[in-house]
Amino acid sequence: MKQYIEFKAQRDLGQIITDTFNFIRNEFKPFFGLILQVVLPYLLVMFAALAFYFYSVGSLTNLVDDNALFDGSTTSILTMLATFLILITTGIIAYVLAHSTALYYIKSYVENKGVVNTEIVKTNVKNSFWKFVGLGVIVGLAVTFGFLLCVIPGIYVFVPLSISFSLMVFKDQSVSDAFSNSFNFIKNEWWMSFLTIFVVGIIVSVIGSIFSVPAMLYSIVKMGVFSGEVDPTGQAGLFQDPVYIILNVLSYALKYFLNFISIIAVVFIYFNINEKKNFSGTFDRIDSLGKTE
Repeated sequence: MKQYIEFKAQRDLGQIITDTFNFIRNEFKPFFGLILQVVLPYLLVMFAALAFYFYSVGSLTNLVDDNALFDGSTTSILTMLATFLILITTGIIAYVLAHSTALYYIKSYVENKGVVNTEIVKTNVKNSFWKFVGLGVIVGLAVTFGFLLCVIPGIYVFVPLSISFSLMVFKDQSVSDAFSNSFNFIKNEWWMSFLTIFVVGIIVSVIGSIFSVPAMLYSIVKMGVFSGEVDPTGQAGLFQDPVYIILNVLSYALKYFLNFISIIAVVFIYFNINEKKNFSGTFDRIDSLGKTE
């Protein structure tokens, strides 16, 4: 029997990180299985577009090297731009659907003490798509504006706004309420939340860099670095090398799923703060004790 992880509890940084990986380990198959059910078509198109984009970049680079950029290359440029547009569009859709699926999965998990109603999750994901898009756009603009002013304001607004999605899902708040209430919600807990997000970000970055090693090693070997016969023109040809393209696409695919470590960690941050403010988990446990007597 799988261990049930209580989200409604106060946790320190170490416990949040530990329980994030415990949740992924315990719920790995149903959690990622449901996410794939929702986003797989968009992921397939996204990764196919990514592979073709790599190939298009290599083709365009070869045209530049051959001084043939303006000799019939307009089609190649348009193809590359169209592929990039498809890549961005499907990437946004896949991320929005995956993010909402993860949050509604956890919501169902919490409400039913570890038993997830997948049909309700799918319905909620479908009905909340544009809410997630809307909040994502507002959050993105706010964080970007903060970083344009100075790095510190960007970091400051990023921390509470990263929790705004949890407020929208777990407290059923509107886009505007989730955005505005996130600043008050995280009051007095900003530093702890920032430190947790920062540490989790480092962990995700380190693991992600490991996934990039195969493509990097292949490119080094392909360019003849180890043999001492470096071919400067080999870099352009790499983008049209099927092995190099496949290794890069696999690397991006693995990094895509690494994002869920951060998403789940932020949910634990939300419940940690919510428990300190409202003691909802404590009251639930007291209530459950009363029902068993």
